[in-house]
Amino acid sequence: MIFSMTGFAALERETASGILIIELRSVNHRYLELQLKLDDSVRSFEPLVRELVAAKLGRGKVECRMSLMPRANQAKQAHLDKAVLQQLAHMASTVQQHFPQSPPLGVADILRWPGVLMSDSANHEALAEEIQVSLTQALQDMADSRSREGAKLKALILERLTEMEQQVAQVKPLLPLQIKAYQERLTAKFQETMKNVDEERIGQELILFAQRIDVDEELTRLTAHMSEVKRILDSSGAAGKRLDFLMQELNREANTLGSKSVSTEVTQVSMALKVLIEQMREQIQNIE
Repeated sequence: MIFSMTGFAALERETASGILIIELRSVNHRYLELQLKLDDSVRSFEPLVRELVAAKLGRGKVECRMSLMPRANQAKQAHLDKAVLQQLAHMASTVQQHFPQSPPLGVADILRWPGVLMSDSANHEALAEEIQVSLTQALQDMADSRSREGAKLKALILERLTEMEQQVAQVKPLLPLQIKAYQERLTAKFQETMKNVDEERIGQELILFAQRIDVDEELTRLTAHMSEVKRILDSSGAAGKRLDFLMQELNREANTLGSKSVSTEVTQVSMALKVLIEQMREQIQNIE
């Protein structure tokens, strides 16, 4: 399955801690580049977010926005650790006995004392689970979006491949005609300069000419590369880098075909192939 690197997903989920909002955007990039824009309320979950995104996506420039909005009727409650308060009261009483002139602890001093305000680890764990479930769903939604876009890119590439196959099919019948036309021109040239036509010389020249314009190897490689592109398009896993390499190879063969051309028809085929290859390359830049 082919995946585009362009995708979008957004999700809102109501949790016990508030309304969790996630937004994902991705565009094409050579590697996986993750940009996180997390609110302070969820910033501590950055390692979890990075792990989930990296496990799902292979390439692309991905922007992840996440925030936790409090509900209108949500009231924050602070919890005090009574055991720590009792220890603190006992220590304060002992200090007062040894230093009667020392001022008593104020409320702010007590609340700042380590351990007095209980950390709600249960809520933290619950929020972590909600983020994992929600982000996994958002990533799946974006993967579905990238898959639909990838299907469109695949269809466009297959259309160009069909056109390339039609262009390549036009070249082989042209080669015998080129050799025959060259033979006629060569014979006429000899007749102009010599009284007797040297058939052996003409035969040697034709052999050299046929070797120079022989593009059977290039046509074979073009066909093989096009078949490999189709195979990759039907396979699973990341395909962008492999397809980009094949575009380079196809372009190389199209250039060689043009350099060996001795007719307008073959030159036009070479140019048409390069145009089609460039069109495919532009689409492949968006494939993961």
